[in-house]
Amino acid sequence: MGAMAIFLVGFPNYCPQYASFFGLAGSSLAMILTAFGAAYGTAKAGVSIAMVGTFKPELIMKALIPVVMAGIIAVYGLVISVVISGNMSPSTPYSLYSGLMHLGAGLSVGFTGLAAGYAVGVVGDAGVKGYARQPRLFVGMVLMLIFAEVLGLYGLIVALILNTKTNNNCS
Repeated sequence: MGAMAIFLVGFPNYCPQYASFFGLAGSSLAMILTAFGAAYGTAKAGVSIAMVGTFKPELIMKALIPVVMAGIIAVYGLVISVVISGNMSPSTPYSLYSGLMHLGAGLSVGFTGLAAGYAVGVVGDAGVKGYARQPRLFVGMVLMLIFAEVLGLYGLIVALILNTKTNNNCS
């Protein structure tokens, strides 16, 4: 039945016109979701920094670490968006396989960036408040932030691996 179906329908089209939609969706979702995560982490930690700064202004520079780490998460999405869009061109064929791989890459870095941004925001919020009360908590706060940040890095690594598996062979 399978060979007969191909004969009746024609040859399979590995590069349909809609394949680029999936690649563009992956590129967009990588940037959008990581930006949401970074924005949440920045806002959550930033409010605590502003609160602590009114009582102990000398702690503001060290307390900025969660905001910086939250911003790095958006860079992961930017890197994958640029890598995906670099593989796409209107003048070259683009396979459905590549489109779905790029969608998977964008979703992997996007959702891990969203989760990492949330984790950095929560840890940064509590860490900055704790650091204002007890300065010895600084090292513990930084370690927890690193472990929260690495979630986004895992998504970036998976997305880069998925991107290397793409194939635009249309035959």
